[in-house]
Amino acid sequence: MKRAASGSYGQLKAPKFYHQGDLEFKEDGESTKEEASRVADHYSARRNHTLEEREASPIIHLKKLNNWIKSVLIQLYARKGDAVLDLACGKGGDLIKWDKAEVGYYVGIDIAEGSIEDCRTRYNGDGHLSWKKFTSRLLCADCFEVQLDKALADDAPFDICSCQFALHYSWSTEARARRALANVSALLRPGGIFIGTMPDANVIIKKLREAEGLAFGNSVYWIRFGEEYSEKKFKSTSPFGIKYKFHLEDAVDCPEWIVPFHVFKSLAEEYDLELVFVKNNHVFVEEYLKVPDYLALMRKLKALDEWEVAYLYLAFVLRKRGQPEQTQTSSKKDRGKLHIKKEDITYLKARANGTGQEEGIDTTEANCT
Repeated sequence: MKRAASGSYGQLKAPKFYHQGDLEFKEDGESTKEEASRVADHYSARRNHTLEEREASPIIHLKKLNNWIKSVLIQLYARKGDAVLDLACGKGGDLIKWDKAEVGYYVGIDIAEGSIEDCRTRYNGDGHLSWKKFTSRLLCADCFEVQLDKALADDAPFDICSCQFALHYSWSTEARARRALANVSALLRPGGIFIGTMPDANVIIKKLREAEGLAFGNSVYWIRFGEEYSEKKFKSTSPFGIKYKFHLEDAVDCPEWIVPFHVFKSLAEEYDLELVFVKNNHVFVEEYLKVPDYLALMRKLKALDEWEVAYLYLAFVLRKRGQPEQTQTSSKKDRGKLHIKKEDITYLKARANGTGQEEGIDTTEANCT
């Protein structure tokens, strides 16, 4: 498999000040927590659409393309009987994809209570359970803030971890970015796989510098940077917290953060996560799209503004260092459930000590409304 280069970010260079320490990351400020809460509220408020409403979406072709990309990643790297950790699982849109891969056990985590409830409903199948072959557990938590290895001690290690179109929300601070990667590394087995999709900073910065002002977009999306980036330059010592406002019709309307991929790669290596490949979604499509049914979709998509939106994202695969054991962790499936009740959802919240550092987690096996 070819390995794609991460490209150049102009003014953004890998900083030298990283130190892993002992996972006691400094607590984020209130503004960061408020922004995380705002993102959670945004996704909680989005209701599930009927099939007719989904087909009428102004970005229906983009949604289908994104689902196809995620399906390819899952089919490439998931194995029968695998234990899956789905970070920022949302409303459970990938459950059927995991089912088609015949995984054995699934743990989904999301910060948004409304999304987790929708995921629970979707997993339970609204009374139609014939498609489901794996057991599951659901948690409501900010997986970029809470240390997850204690709460998931009986579930880990996992064979594969997925974080789709969400990891950039961890890049608001170094502490959150480190927590995200520390959680992935702590919960994956040696040789385990981490797959994901997120915005391509190369493309976004390139478009910003080509734009006349601080905003750019088309009929279905726009991105706007704040006045602090009026010179369109970024300090090499500050690769975190580069915020912009992103609006995508019928999908997203909230703050997001730039993730310089070369910095992400360097940071991931501190947590024993090595790059397998990274590809912009346009490149990913050209390399993997060979099915005739999808060629028709591509011909239509490339003529629409949605194709430009696809260019804003990339797909990546990381592998945890170490030799895998001979047996999979699929025995963990006995710990999950085939039908999840509201009271089965685990709620996690970070608890701080007097110094402002994380001390542990509060765990509630109940619906926290």
